[in-house]
Amino acid sequence: MPLGAASAATSIILALRGRGGVGYGDHDEDVSVSHLQRPKYSVLLRMRSRASAAAILVAGTLFGCAHVPEEQGPVFYPPLPNPPRIQYLTTFSKPEDLAGTGSRFARFVLGDRSTEPALVRKPYGVAIHGGKLYVVDTRGPGYAVFDLTRNKFKLVPGAGGGKMKKPINITIDDDENKYVTDTEREQILVFDKNDQYVSAYGAAGQFKPGDVAIVADRLYVTDMKHHRIEVLDKHTGETLFDFAEAGSKTGELYYPTNLAVSEDQHLYITDTGNFRVEKYTLDGQYVRSYGEIGTGFGSFARPKGVSLDRNGFMYVVDAAFENVQIFDSEGNLLLFFGGPGENPENINMPTDVVIDYNHSHLFQRYAAPKFKLEYLILVASQFGDSKVNVYGFGKMEDLDYSVGSETELNQR
Repeated sequence: MPLGAASAATSIILALRGRGGVGYGDHDEDVSVSHLQRPKYSVLLRMRSRASAAAILVAGTLFGCAHVPEEQGPVFYPPLPNPPRIQYLTTFSKPEDLAGTGSRFARFVLGDRSTEPALVRKPYGVAIHGGKLYVVDTRGPGYAVFDLTRNKFKLVPGAGGGKMKKPINITIDDDENKYVTDTEREQILVFDKNDQYVSAYGAAGQFKPGDVAIVADRLYVTDMKHHRIEVLDKHTGETLFDFAEAGSKTGELYYPTNLAVSEDQHLYITDTGNFRVEKYTLDGQYVRSYGEIGTGFGSFARPKGVSLDRNGFMYVVDAAFENVQIFDSEGNLLLFFGGPGENPENINMPTDVVIDYNHSHLFQRYAAPKFKLEYLILVASQFGDSKVNVYGFGKMEDLDYSVGSETELNQR
């Protein structure tokens, strides 16, 4: 698509802050459609044939990158000639990707290998820590470890008491202990720095854990069965307290799935069944909500993963819209990127998004020569060949980001 059209479309999205998204995707296994709010879902379902096409059109038109041929070079959001803030860097789906075969240049030189089956079959959660990329595979079942510094790969299915049945998310503490939520076992499985099973938290019927956030010696857990947040002692698994209850009113939750903790120590909860993100204090006091069900830019159809950068900007993946939306602290839409498709940079039914400031140096080689990375954005997709996409947030040298700045992103 012509860059002029992409530029004009970018201006449109930046002017339409606060409006909603497009479409609704097929349900996956952790949150069944039958459990969602039926009247709202039915409206979206009736629009699906139109909205699916619209989602592809919007993703390809507004940010002009869903179908960029290899020879056109790097994929930026927003696209040139706008000052870009995000670049697609590479993809991890199988061991070969450690050698750089996931890069666009390597695909061009080595040939298209997209027909090869991905070793990671159906990812959900992703984490990066200590030079290693961790990807939870719900169909493994287990988690994959991509060692980015040693170019090594392994799968961890768990053994004995740690055998995984349907792992969903993974969270890693400062001591490299991993906390893996398993929705079929209805437990949190703990593995040590060597990926050896340590213990399991959760008694029969206690919860159906979706995600874990770690704050000091506490584990904050989304309970998809009882629609609440349960807080555990990190060392013993003992329940300290819980908060929220099932419902759609202010401060209530309905199928909470994912969690994030901000720099100012607030808990952000993806309230998937209510099509919003909720903000709470760490002691369980409701603060505010972001988003609502909708069919335009800025609202949600199926929100899943949530993450925050150091400036308080919130990143939310939507499995129905198949993109990542970026909001400021007041809930204004600043930018979105991604979109479904078959190109490496596309995301198909995404589930998780992670912001990382510690590993940009390992991915600078994938960036355009003058694009300097500030941090990484990792996005997991359950379908398509690109299972975990790595994007870089940064700035292009020699471009003036103060002229024509239309979002807070350019003022950082």
